Amino acid sequence: MRKIYLVPALVGLLTSVAAGPLAAQGAVPKQKAATAPRAAAGAAPAAAGTPVAAGATSAAAAETAVPDDKSKAIDSKAIDGFRSAKFGMNEADVRAAIAKDFGAKPDAVRAQDNASELTHSLLYSAPELLPNGGTAELSYVFGYKSKSLIQVGAVWSKGTDAAITPEKLFSNANILRAHFLSEGFKPDSIAVNMPVNGGIVMFRGSDAKDRSVILLLQGTFENKDNNQRVLTPTSLLLFYVADAKSPDIFKLPPGQF
Repeated sequence: MRKIYLVPALVGLLTSVAAGPLAAQGAVPKQKAATAPRAAAGAAPAAAGTPVAAGATSAAAAETAVPDDKSKAIDSKAIDGFRSAKFGMNEADVRAAIAKDFGAKPDAVRAQDNASELTHSLLYSAPELLPNGGTAELSYVFGYKSKSLIQVGAVWSKGTDAAITPEKLFSNANILRAHFLSEGFKPDSIAVNMPVNGGIVMFRGSDAKDRSVILLLQGTFENKDNNQRVLTPTSLLLFYVADAKSPDIFKLPPGQF
């Protein structure tokens, strides 16, 4: 069974983003690319097969992906969970939310405990969570102390859908990144196309309460001509996190060891 690990890795992602842009010397996704994130609104999309540089994009550059008149009309994004499942809900309420959102029968929702973080999760396989995007596995994570919802995640991979391809993963990532760029996150929290160990942070953004969305395309990098690092995607991870900087997970008290 897949283990749902929460936040230490996400804290690392948030810290690296907050610390400033990382150099992405020639890091390029191997699969077909959608519109380059630096393109101004209304610019023509990149030709099919044209690689998009995966350098970290500043908040100001990310904002150019949203038309000026639209960005003024968008209220600040509030991240309160995923669909009907809201942060702070207990397990019974989240089970009801999953049933409401997906018509899931009770036996389709699986429970799982994390032995290291001492958190509890509900898992559900959602066909076509993203239209034509393949089956994703959703995870709803409940905090160690609060026992309430602290994170919702979605994973697309061969493990969730045997028919999924690297091209499909990259297409899903582009669709979601374009959506999040139009959602009105805090401009100074936005980062896109940031290379990290084992993948690329396609999008990261936070709301006024520092609740975050992270979109991570994982895969294997290869070194190509001209020192380009090319990513072949193997999975796409999407996280909605209530508090990635101080997560409700088990930690040893200071001084015990």
